[in-house]
Amino acid sequence: MPDKVIARAANKLYPSMAGDVPAIVDFDLTIAEGEFVCLVGPSGCGKSTFLRILAGLESLSGGEARIVPGPDPRRPLNNVVFQEYAIFPWKTVLENVAFGLEMRGVPRAERLETASTWLAKVGLKRFASYYPAQISGGMKQRVSIARALANDPEVLLMDEPLGALDAQTRAVLQEELLRLWEESHKTVLYVTHSIDEAVLLGDRVVLMTAHPGTNKSEFEVDLARPRDLSTTATARYAELTGAIWNDLRDEVRAALEAQR
Repeated sequence: MPDKVIARAANKLYPSMAGDVPAIVDFDLTIAEGEFVCLVGPSGCGKSTFLRILAGLESLSGGEARIVPGPDPRRPLNNVVFQEYAIFPWKTVLENVAFGLEMRGVPRAERLETASTWLAKVGLKRFASYYPAQISGGMKQRVSIARALANDPEVLLMDEPLGALDAQTRAVLQEELLRLWEESHKTVLYVTHSIDEAVLLGDRVVLMTAHPGTNKSEFEVDLARPRDLSTTATARYAELTGAIWNDLRDEVRAALEAQR
């Protein structure tokens, strides 16, 4: 498959009173079209910063980081799903899911039909007329995910989207994500602190070093698809999560030492 995300020697500096502080140094990443890649590293390593650069929310200080556009100029290059529930409290669930399509000028009847279809896919169709204050945190995050997918971006950028949820809700939504990805095979960059989650969801797990972040290593996840939570009970899953933790352990310790 052709490359969809390309980063070469990506650098990000933040100014401070003591001089420029590097957040990312010479980071390289390539993601093929249709690939689900999980980016893992210790707190403060620049994972979210890199994702925000790809999303156009942060600027690069040097190097390259871009999404390769497809042939249809009407499709958005990316949509971001954040850990926070970034939905509009004054709009209904249906209106929230349709928002990206509305911004693109899609006619009302068409965008509401598309939004309704995606609500059905995430199990929220009967809550279409509810407002965010009337639904749970897990349901709000389903709305965020449905809104991103309804907009049909070329790349889906996900920044700890399940990190604020309780363990049971998180497990349910992990299975939802697996099912939705099997349907769409969307190109995904998924930032997470959880090795378990990365191995369950991803085709490949890319590790970053402690601050300043750069490439540590990467692992191909050769677990058969489709997957569900039963995958976590397999010997190969345990082997992969163990190997990744062994490779990441020193970086996590270094990040903790730097905070003291």
